Amino acid sequence: MDEPRDERQASSGLANASLPEQQLVPPPSGFGEKLSLIFVGSDGLRTGWRFVLYVLMVAVIAILLSLTTHFLLQGVTQKLSKQWGYLIGESLMLVAAILPAMAFSKFEKRPFGVYGLPRLGAFGKLFWVGALWGLAAITVLLLVLRLAGAFYFGGLALSGVRIVKFAAFWGFFFLVVGLFEEFVIRGYSQFTLTRGMGFWPAAVLLSTLFGAMHLGNEGEAWVGALSAGLIGFFFCLTLRRTGTLWFAVGCHAAWDWGESFLYSVPDSGGTVPGHLLQSSFHGPAWLTGGTVGPEGSVLVFLTIAVLWIAFDRFFPEIKYGA
Repeated sequence: MDEPRDERQASSGLANASLPEQQLVPPPSGFGEKLSLIFVGSDGLRTGWRFVLYVLMVAVIAILLSLTTHFLLQGVTQKLSKQWGYLIGESLMLVAAILPAMAFSKFEKRPFGVYGLPRLGAFGKLFWVGALWGLAAITVLLLVLRLAGAFYFGGLALSGVRIVKFAAFWGFFFLVVGLFEEFVIRGYSQFTLTRGMGFWPAAVLLSTLFGAMHLGNEGEAWVGALSAGLIGFFFCLTLRRTGTLWFAVGCHAAWDWGESFLYSVPDSGGTVPGHLLQSSFHGPAWLTGGTVGPEGSVLVFLTIAVLWIAFDRFFPEIKYGA
């Protein structure tokens, strides 16, 4: 694993020691000046507070968008099926994650693309390569479980045009999920915290938060949350080596689509309506993942390790730097 670049400047004490006595910068004396130093550094608002402010803005905007949508579509949302409610909710969360980052890009005088989703290359080669990796990973994991007699594909649960309709719907849905989760965790947040503590410490912190977030899902367990955190840590590696989030978005979306629709197994404790197969698990929860799904299986840790080693070999160059 490559080491994070040290971006810290020399301490003020060492800098002042090299100045003539009359040019020494006095330490802050007043309470206001000391308080100011807690929030403001040489680059303006300190990175930790920018991260906190970003998270608060995402939460507030998400709540406002949800209330507004509920008010404007009050009579419509009650008639919509459950999956359309899911899509509306995830779409609002994606908007809530992007709007504050756009505001910060203006404030920080940086192009929005530096936060991980540049328009150049959007849904290009890296995205589709990532999608291939994600679909291959969940396929191999379930094939191993099938060979172990712990998973059965079953027959079709859908037929005719419904297969195409639900495949397209869940493909778009999980694309929105991938965009939201990757950007809110490894977009602006990763960029900002990297400037304050280095890439890998920020990656560890945010991946831990990403795993902990999954504990809020119904049917989730600590094993599934741990695997989600480790998968998030792998996505940090893809960001480090590709310079963007497009590989991670494709991989994330394809893994979820393959898990939930194509192979019709629980994803972080939940199953989706309109899945393709009548699949089933048979065996101990430590092997099958139980109610969590494949992400709760011990074999998922081997899958993540293989992904990490393979990606490290195929993408050796570091391209991400704040």
